[in-house]
Amino acid sequence: MSAIPKPDMPVVELKAADLPAFCPNPAMPVWSAHPRVFLEISHGETACPYCGTRYRLAEGEVAHGH
Repeated sequence: MSAIPKPDMPVVELKAADLPAFCPNPAMPVWSAHPRVFLEISHGETACPYCGTRYRLAEGEVAHGH
């Protein structure tokens, strides 16, 4: 399941140490929570299928496989 990124949604920049990425993230208020979904992000950008929050790796970060 993937969402179409919405340009008006916030962007969360992640470091490689923050992976695996998931939403809702720890900075989000509990009242707005939705079911946790893990996001595939190895390069570029992805969006949460529930709330549309966009996630991307910070400049120079590299995702390492397991």
